[in-house]
Amino acid sequence: MTYFIFGIIVITILYLVLSYNNLIKKKNMVEEGWSSIDVQLKRRSNLIPNILNSVKGYMSHEKKLLQEITKLRSKSEAADTVVDQGKVQSSLSGSLMNLFAVAENYPELKANENFIDLQKQLQEIEDNIQMARRYYNGTVRNNNVLIESFPTNIVANAFSFKKADFFEIEDPSARELPKVEF
Repeated sequence: MTYFIFGIIVITILYLVLSYNNLIKKKNMVEEGWSSIDVQLKRRSNLIPNILNSVKGYMSHEKKLLQEITKLRSKSEAADTVVDQGKVQSSLSGSLMNLFAVAENYPELKANENFIDLQKQLQEIEDNIQMARRYYNGTVRNNNVLIESFPTNIVANAFSFKKADFFEIEDPSARELPKVEF
């Protein structure tokens, strides 16, 4: 009988240790995922002044758009939560898309090699942000499921593990499907 009780105690302790270690692993994967997004967002933020400088001479009539992009870039550097970053980054992406759409009206700018190179760099960064976002959101999902699932939730609550926020598109217009006309 004492071996049975001893066995149950050992199994319980082993389960607690394994659950705790799994929760730590998932938490660290979420942090790693966010770090990847953060690196790409910083790369984009560093590229924005170069883009704005390359279009300033051509787009004197688009001053409001250029100021909006500058303002959003500053906001993105100040945002300190995933939710705040998501909101600002959605707006910033939309404004950059508007900038490139407006650039279509300036043939000299479209032909400028520096502008074309910056546009390619930005597209690459945007692709990397999307990949990092998918990875991050996957790790958040796994982390949150583990934290909410029984019996791991007992260990998570005992050690104050918290659910993480998804990095989502906050701009409702970005969710809309593009209209295709024939």
